[in-house]
Amino acid sequence: MAFTAAALFGIGTYLLLQRKLSRLIIGLGLIGHGANVVFVTATRRGRAPLIGSGDPSGFADPLPQSLVLTAIVISFGTTALLLALAYRSWLLTADDEVADDVDDRIIGRDGTSDTEVADAGEGSADGVAP
Repeated sequence: MAFTAAALFGIGTYLLLQRKLSRLIIGLGLIGHGANVVFVTATRRGRAPLIGSGDPSGFADPLPQSLVLTAIVISFGTTALLLALAYRSWLLTADDEVADDVDDRIIGRDGTSDTEVADAGEGSADGVAP
């Protein structure tokens, strides 16, 4: 189980580093499944908690399984939303590649964007600079 979780994390991380939206969504899902495998494996101790089947002190705690089930449902909803957004992006651009944000690169390089420089040079309508 540890190898399975490590493989899910490794492949998921590799896919998250790609530039295609479909690979990003699959990578995010794999990392979520890897976390669920680790959580269930780490908390799987004891017998099944069935009433009348034995000593209650030897029962497994059902809380981790319910938390993983909740995480699966939440990740399904998140994946559905991401797939809808990716489909909409594909309809608009006919490609699922994530484009570079030019303004972010400019701001990261010198701290100002082209729009801020243009706005600072124009001034306001009443003649007073902003």
